[in-house]
Amino acid sequence: MNKFKILFPLLILLLIIIVFFGREPETVCIMDAKECPDGSYVSRIPPSCEFAPCPGEEQGILISLPKANEKIQSPLLIEGKAKGTWFFEAQFNAVLLDDYGNELGEAILTAESDWMTEELVDFKGELAFDGSLSSSGTLRFLSSNPTGLPEYQKVYEILVQFSEIENRQISLYYYDPQRDLDDFGNIKCSRSGLVEIQRSMPVSKTPIQDAINLLLKGKENLKEQEIEEGITTEYPLEGFSLAEVNLQQDGVLVLKFNDLLNKTSGGSCRVGILWFQIEATAKQFEAVKEVRFLPEELFQP
Repeated sequence: MNKFKILFPLLILLLIIIVFFGREPETVCIMDAKECPDGSYVSRIPPSCEFAPCPGEEQGILISLPKANEKIQSPLLIEGKAKGTWFFEAQFNAVLLDDYGNELGEAILTAESDWMTEELVDFKGELAFDGSLSSSGTLRFLSSNPTGLPEYQKVYEILVQFSEIENRQISLYYYDPQRDLDDFGNIKCSRSGLVEIQRSMPVSKTPIQDAINLLLKGKENLKEQEIEEGITTEYPLEGFSLAEVNLQQDGVLVLKFNDLLNKTSGGSCRVGILWFQIEATAKQFEAVKEVRFLPEELFQP
């Protein structure tokens, strides 16, 4: 019994020593940081205490411009390094998207030296883009993939912030048939049915062109309440797009369109309304006195 009293505390002490001193010591890394090409920082991670990979490093691409959290504006200079497997014929692409998934612009990125290597290769490119109503977006890098097979497609994305954009209010003209009835309840197909809706648009050097392009997006500009009120349009028209805008000194605005599928032809009522919508949207600008369309066969019954 006396031996047990003596041995028991020793056993407890031995267990404590095994539990607390038998553990592998936790690795504590030096508290320093490494600056990455994009201006962000990474720290050391245990157990090897090597620096964590920089953004994109594991995908074989490092972006130096734009910098992390930098607000961008058009044209955007893009620079970085990528492994040769990103290139084909010394090039690959970048696409800029806003938060709504709209493509704002695309750039071809070109190798600055021999790209046929497994090593990192300097590249550069410039991306001009349209304004966006969202405050942020995504810059998506897509490797060249001549095979077309998805398993060979490399994708890398970074978040970007857009510089604050000054907006202006514009008018878009839609149509409400209930506002365009004669005394017998028949639709007149006249300008009386046009409805002005207000929308916001980034300030630019081409406001007429931008306003008409926005109008041509048609139904996607309409709010649910406006649709319920009967406001409508046939735009967008497949294959129909604005090609050229020419405002002459006498106030005549000449608009040239592409109508690949002849979507502007049809009954006189229909084509008249399509015409009136563009004409009214253009004439909100004080300098526009008259609107003409090219080719001349557009909007013909």
